[in-house]
Amino acid sequence: MKVTAVNEPPVYHDLLASLERGVEIIARAASEGSSLVVFSEAWLPGYVDFVWLLTPTNSREGDYAAMYRRLWDNAVDLDTDVLAPIREAARENGIVVVLGIQEKSGGTLYNSGVIIDADGAILNVHRKLMPTNPERLVWGYGDGSTLKVVETAVGRIGMLLCWESFMPFARMALFAQNIEIYCAPTAATDDVWQSTMQHIAREGGCAVIGVAPCVRSDDLPEDLPGRDTLTALGDWISPGNVSIVAPGGRVLAGPSRKEIGLVHADIDLADVAQARRLFDVVGHYARPDVFTLTVNQTRNVPVKFD
Repeated sequence: MKVTAVNEPPVYHDLLASLERGVEIIARAASEGSSLVVFSEAWLPGYVDFVWLLTPTNSREGDYAAMYRRLWDNAVDLDTDVLAPIREAARENGIVVVLGIQEKSGGTLYNSGVIIDADGAILNVHRKLMPTNPERLVWGYGDGSTLKVVETAVGRIGMLLCWESFMPFARMALFAQNIEIYCAPTAATDDVWQSTMQHIAREGGCAVIGVAPCVRSDDLPEDLPGRDTLTALGDWISPGNVSIVAPGGRVLAGPSRKEIGLVHADIDLADVAQARRLFDVVGHYARPDVFTLTVNQTRNVPVKFD
């Protein structure tokens, strides 16, 4: 089957316009024969580039505070079914969608990933377990309750977000759930990330799709707080970083950087069994008498009401 990674930007920090663009991309991917489309980390409505460049402050004024307010106003509140256009696009086109979002819940933002089946149903919303470095100033922590592999129209899909893929225990938790397609929305754009995607495909005996934000300086709105600081990076805020890897580690597409567009590859899930015939990390190559992993899948809440 054909799968697609989206090497295209959202309408930066504009939720409604990004939803419209997402619907168009999903329809285009399906029209080109794809059964699965994967967007980058925090694609809706854009990654938090400002946390790496702007100076954080406890003041309610200034570019950092203004950027956060804009991000909050354009984040995804799942209780309002704001993803209805994306779900409908998945259903109308019969395509599975994996989408990185900025999720807001209560008074906190989360880096989350949504898996939407080909019938439009949301199967899982995974919150990033550990935001990376300055991301922790913006995003809250996820927990093990969303560390799931789900059955979709195209196979068993799981997701880890960005540097979660460097966490051996998190990967093992997905491998133990018989993952077939490992989705890795990320912000990482270096060559090491490409090596990681191949390693995971070999380690887990699964297909791997990695995709980073692909955003040019020209994509930033003119009225964006701190725009001058961000555009000082040059023509690209993030150059993208797509890779699609077959079970076992063979690269099918990518790396693709500084190329706006959809990246396709054909994968065959029959290759999963062939890869695991040689190495099954939670099967014949496991040593549970020596190593075991316990995963807490309880939803962690600060207040419990009896």
